[in-house]
Amino acid sequence: MRLSEFGNKEIVNLNDGKRLGLIEDSDLIIDENTGKINSIVVYETKGSIFRSKPNYIEIPWEYIKKIGNDMIIVEVELDKMRKFL
Repeated sequence: MRLSEFGNKEIVNLNDGKRLGLIEDSDLIIDENTGKINSIVVYETKGSIFRSKPNYIEIPWEYIKKIGNDMIIVEVELDKMRKFL
């Protein structure tokens, strides 16, 4: 799959059906030596736009269960994965 085909997919959590965001609004952490994607960083959009430190979730590539035509299915426990910038 090309990176250009990856961009408009929605990320959905298998555990609770929650929509986490779009891959185009996320960051990919890529291994410089192998070129493989290590994880996806999804930024939370809920809350005030004036929040100085947004929450984010770093999803390891191993947590991705399926990449479909319109969405990426991941299986994560959000409370354990949430981080702050």
